[in-house]
Amino acid sequence: MRYFRSRRMQRLVSLLGITAQTRVLDVGGEINIWLSLPIRPRITFLNLSAARVGSSEVDYVVGDGRLLPFEDKSFDLVFSNSVIEHLGDFASQQLFAKEAVRVGIRYCVQTPNRWFPIDPHLFTPLIHFLPQSWQRRLLRNFTTWGLVTRPTQEQCDELLQEVRLLGYREFKGLFPNAEIYRERFLGLTKSLVAIGCGDRSLSVQQEATGEGHQLQGSPRFEGQSPAADRPNLRRRWVNE
Repeated sequence: MRYFRSRRMQRLVSLLGITAQTRVLDVGGEINIWLSLPIRPRITFLNLSAARVGSSEVDYVVGDGRLLPFEDKSFDLVFSNSVIEHLGDFASQQLFAKEAVRVGIRYCVQTPNRWFPIDPHLFTPLIHFLPQSWQRRLLRNFTTWGLVTRPTQEQCDELLQEVRLLGYREFKGLFPNAEIYRERFLGLTKSLVAIGCGDRSLSVQQEATGEGHQLQGSPRFEGQSPAADRPNLRRRWVNE
């Protein structure tokens, strides 16, 4: 998992041209995910508690991603990694998405793919496809998460109420003007990444290689281009 996050961050820097002067709001994140980068943008972390950030030497704000305490377009980039699926219900996920688009000139939001066979929270194949009543009975003694952490029944219930995974269609519905990239593992879509610029479309230069279309260079943001004018991108986050 750490490997995928490191590669994801390297691609993000290359794709969006992030520099040390880029103002980033990381919603729900920690400092560790940024440590693998050769440059450090001007990051502000927003979490439900200060302890969640993981360092006292960074700028942070205590707040809720569904109601960000910032003016419109306050940051060059709003970034969020594996947070939107922890909001419990679709209405909260809609609020989260709207706030990311409102506050960021650009935004990048990642989430695990609901249809990948292994739930990254439970580290167990297929169990997240079962009815929630079945999952409740199985979480503690029949998942890797349960066997390692030995949660109480209350903690199992809290996890089931908190996590709501998203598939491509729902995720695209939350970010209709974004390009949705697929991060693949063994040919299967493991994660979805929405990258956009408010209510405008995102064009990215491409370079054809022997292994498919690798995303290269910095994006161009085009004001209110119709869908037909968008580039013919192969919507995937290329794994090497």
